[in-house]
Amino acid sequence: MVGEKAGIATQVHQVYIRATPEAIWEAITSPEWNGKYGYRAAGEYDLKPGGAYRVKANPQMRGMGLPEVIIDGEVITTEPPRKLVQTYRFLFNPAHEAEGFTRLTWEIEPCAGGFCRLSVTHEFENAPMMAGATASNFNERGGGGWTWILSDIKSLLETGKLLNQH
Repeated sequence: MVGEKAGIATQVHQVYIRATPEAIWEAITSPEWNGKYGYRAAGEYDLKPGGAYRVKANPQMRGMGLPEVIIDGEVITTEPPRKLVQTYRFLFNPAHEAEGFTRLTWEIEPCAGGFCRLSVTHEFENAPMMAGATASNFNERGGGGWTWILSDIKSLLETGKLLNQH
């Protein structure tokens, strides 16, 4: 879903996962988990307001010429295991870095039946490259955006396997 709020473009992505809020929180915030799915680059959080967030390139990404840290940001709000608000900026190249920080909100809501709804709300202000990349469909060259990442989290937590496991 895409929308506008006070001149800021917004994308909302949701997935239902048969897992506890604690397991989903761990999958999002722990580098031992978040380095396994999606683009397989570990993200490190200092889980306190003002804490640092950074994602390190995996060896394949480094081989393609990407910098050591490919995404950075700052933790704004943390309410384990229900909500995490952070800033988020691509560092792939100078043009991405110049777009600046966007706002990302993770929300985990328990539902009846033993599963949870995981929502990611991404707010963009003057960041068209990031908006396009995070809304993209899966492709073998590295695309997939939030839909791909959330689908992979779901698959890993529910089956122990990734969508694109070789």
